[in-house]
Amino acid sequence: MHIVHVYFHVKPEHIEDFIKASMENAKNSREEAGVIRFDVLQRQDDSTLLMFVEIYKTPDDQLKHRETEHFKKWRQLIGDMLEEQYMAQKYHSVY
Repeated sequence: MHIVHVYFHVKPEHIEDFIKASMENAKNSREEAGVIRFDVLQRQDDSTLLMFVEIYKTPDDQLKHRETEHFKKWRQLIGDMLEEQYMAQKYHSVY
C-alpha cells in the first residue's frame, strides 16, 4: 500500500468551497481502480485545517490519480483558497 496524508490550511472565507470541491474529488477518486481509500478530514479545534488520507495500491496509482480530470479540476478550483502551499507526507503500512 501507498499511503499519503496531505495537509491544507484553507483561508476562512473559502472553507465551504474547499470542502465542496474536495468532496467531489474524493467521490470520484474512490471510483479509481487503484484507490483503496480517500478521506477528507477537518480538524475539530481549527476548521481552517484539513487533511486528506489517501491510500493507493501502489505509488503508480497515485501518479495515475494525478492525471484524472477530476483531480485537475479540483487542483484548479482550490488554487486561491489556501493560506499556504499544501504539504504531503508519504507512508507505508507497517501493521
